Amino acid sequence: MARRILGIWERDLERELLRQGVDDLRGGAESCVDCGRVALVGEHVHVFDGGRLVCELCRPGHGGDPIRAERVRHSEHGLAVRRRARRP
Repeated sequence: MARRILGIWERDLERELLRQGVDDLRGGAESCVDCGRVALVGEHVHVFDGGRLVCELCRPGHGGDPIRAERVRHSEHGLAVRRRARRP
């Protein structure tokens, strides 16, 4: 059962904190010009003339070939701790 905390329901507080966290993670991520969706990590996005970014789901609806396709990387790509091979 939800409790009332500081004049706001606990569920509403949790939902708002989650929404803020997701917005913070998005940071400066660009979204698809067609659907407005931000592509997931590992997904390909396609760049068309004028720098228009199109997600993988909307790609079939665009005529012609994109200038380039890019894989969406995690914001910490290259900075993560990696397991190293053991030395004998």
